Amino acid sequence: MVGDGIEGGVFPIAQAIEIARNAGADLVEIAPTATPPVCKVIDYKKFLYEQKKKAKEMKAKAQKVVVKEIRFGPHIDNHDFNFKKNHAINFLKEGSKVRAYVMFRGREIVYKDQGELLLLRFANELEEFGKAEQLPLLEGKRMMMIIAPKKK
Repeated sequence: MVGDGIEGGVFPIAQAIEIARNAGADLVEIAPTATPPVCKVIDYKKFLYEQKKKAKEMKAKAQKVVVKEIRFGPHIDNHDFNFKKNHAINFLKEGSKVRAYVMFRGREIVYKDQGELLLLRFANELEEFGKAEQLPLLEGKRMMMIIAPKKK
């Protein structure tokens, strides 16, 4: 009845079930919180299949975030710094996030201010390719910073 192009309306539950039975389909509750609840006369298996298909399509369209890591020591030479900076530039150009961290070993933790300056300098030099998502943060013996690529 309703599936044959006839507009739906407000029906008692028993009559709605009868309409669905006559149409050879299922009565599916679409919006239970609405007053009165909204139902459709459809094939439930087909409805589930369509929902699963839409969810899979949305998942395929979702952008996957790749995070690349670059590790520094608190006493890094300029050449090594530039070498790692160039790698970070390539990662940001391809759309990956970069997690840069300074690893403190043993008593090097005394130089944590030097590590923070190093990460801030790193973020400053990558300014045109990405922006700092998180400022340098000390976690145990690691000081980390995340840099996200700039949108095109």
